[in-house]
Amino acid sequence: MKITVLGAGSWGTTLALVLVGNGHDVELWTYKTEQALLMQAKRENPQFMPGIPLPNELRIVTDIEAACTKREMIVAAVPSQFLRSVIQRIAHLDLTKTIICNVAKGIENGTHMTMSEVLLDVLEHETKDNIAILSGPSHSEEVSKQIPTAIVAASFKDRTAKIVQDAFMTPYFRVYLNDDIRGVELGGALKNVIAVAAGLSDGAGFGDNTKAAIMTRGIYEITRLGVKLGAQPRTFAGLSGVGDLIVTCMSRHSRNRYVGEQVGKGRTLDEVLKEMVMVAEGVATAKSALELERKFKVELPIITEVHRVLFEGKDPRQATRDLMTRDAKGE
Repeated sequence: MKITVLGAGSWGTTLALVLVGNGHDVELWTYKTEQALLMQAKRENPQFMPGIPLPNELRIVTDIEAACTKREMIVAAVPSQFLRSVIQRIAHLDLTKTIICNVAKGIENGTHMTMSEVLLDVLEHETKDNIAILSGPSHSEEVSKQIPTAIVAASFKDRTAKIVQDAFMTPYFRVYLNDDIRGVELGGALKNVIAVAAGLSDGAGFGDNTKAAIMTRGIYEITRLGVKLGAQPRTFAGLSGVGDLIVTCMSRHSRNRYVGEQVGKGRTLDEVLKEMVMVAEGVATAKSALELERKFKVELPIITEVHRVLFEGKDPRQATRDLMTRDAKGE
């Protein structure tokens, strides 16, 4: 297949490597000319994936229109809050025969749209059948080293999800199918907020018991909001729900857990974000999630406390105590 990956961060680069390894014709787009020149010269992505070689078959490009013209699939691997502005640059192209597969995990601030909704909002002539989502427990640091990983491909149309599955499936990168695109997107987005909570717990000096409670009650919150928004509850028991939650809350590679940990140690959010090269999606998603909680009147105590710590200056230890001293109730 002729495939273009939009976004040369760690995940976009890793997925481009997976696709090239499967024999596809792949172009990797970056908006930064200096990044493209460096990657072309060194045949690696030193900023995001130092030491991982890029094969000569992988073309690094900066012309987004040319890269997205007459391609069979476009993989959107840009941070969720930038997806709209990037896709607007190709909205005038004829993409009626192109599958658009998003891999970012977030909920757009202001609109509260999931990424598939953003795509359909911007690409007015695109059909739902061409939209797909790839999500699940997967860190680029491990996939790029071909460490066994299992993820989920979801779409509004079974055939589209199957095409995505076939494009990405390898002996080390296993892709399952799911027809609940809503649940897959919400699981991937909301678990990032819970991972921030897990990091806050780590940074504040709490233990495994505390983190287990946060993760377990966190998936309950994700499911509660997800079902309210039309998702299937079973989805959150799978790879894009509890699976993604586990790896993001526990892993040393997790950017969201790291942000929480640093804030839990007493640093300000601005200080932590300024030193990071990659994006922690859970920070922006915490804003959208809190607004959804209020809009739909769904109780999300962990997500609420994360928002208070990140944006209202609440002490992480006090936030944990407030969660632990809520009114007693059944599980």
